[in-house]
Amino acid sequence: MELYVLWLVVFLALSFDFINGFHDTANAIATSVSTRALKPRTAILLASVMNFVGALSFTGVAKMIGGGVADPAKLEHGVYIVIATLIAAIAWNLITWWFGIPSSSSHALIGSLAGAVIGAAGFGGINASGFIDIIKALILSPLIAFAAGFIIMWLLKRIFANSSPHSVNKGFRFCQIITASFQAFSHGTNDAQKAMGIITFALVAAGIQDTLDVPLWVKISAATAMALGTSVGGWKIIKTMGTKIFKIEPINGFAADITSASVILSATVLHFPVSTTHVITSAILGVGSAKRFSSVKWGVAGRIVMAWFITIPITMVFAALVFGLIEALFL
Repeated sequence: MELYVLWLVVFLALSFDFINGFHDTANAIATSVSTRALKPRTAILLASVMNFVGALSFTGVAKMIGGGVADPAKLEHGVYIVIATLIAAIAWNLITWWFGIPSSSSHALIGSLAGAVIGAAGFGGINASGFIDIIKALILSPLIAFAAGFIIMWLLKRIFANSSPHSVNKGFRFCQIITASFQAFSHGTNDAQKAMGIITFALVAAGIQDTLDVPLWVKISAATAMALGTSVGGWKIIKTMGTKIFKIEPINGFAADITSASVILSATVLHFPVSTTHVITSAILGVGSAKRFSSVKWGVAGRIVMAWFITIPITMVFAALVFGLIEALFL
């Protein structure tokens, strides 16, 4: 195995992490920016720092990514599978970012990895039980977030029904600073580990190490790449998340943030990769439904949901094609 090929994997994985950072920045700060709880520059700086801290705090999701979809030690051309995976996932992230679609980086990575493995080793190369567990987490987490967001907002409406709207908004605008920090931390605990997991997958496939334990240099590199990406920001997606689903007030932003951050952190503790985009969008939809069902712009929500459903199939096919091209040219 040429060393430069492995370094190419590291470069692509950190590029994916960087893109994930600016692609998903909106997830952590869209509501706090839209309600003016935080100025955009302050929000991005806060999200960058908390993403970095969160990324260094856990490794369970990285191990699930590294061994849940397939066993890297049993795959021929495992490093090239990772290259095809990352090319497909990065391409999809850039396309959806360009059009302002809050698509899932997690779905893109999981779909691309599965597609590249199938392209290289057939369906027998997939670890069916691990792959199904990951898909279950990806499907269930937004449903839980929608329900929890609805319940929390319903409770808050009743608790503060007789309070002054001005006082409520002022109080929750301050609380949003705390929940935005929690949101960014939870995002780092889950999303940065995906790049860590894919690098570790490549290291095992190349025979550099025997276990799925994440090396310290991989943790620091992935955390730094995501923090730097977050510092760039994703303004098109912030606009979609913060203004186009429904008009968000501070109490709504607080409810959405506390819901989604809790769901994401719970998934991290259970070692499941989830889509922060899906979870946060679903929480906003749940909160909006509790506020007033008719206030949600369901047409926009429908287009977002459509992007969720097409991401995995499209990236699977794309990654399989990319691997086929790599195989024809280099293997």
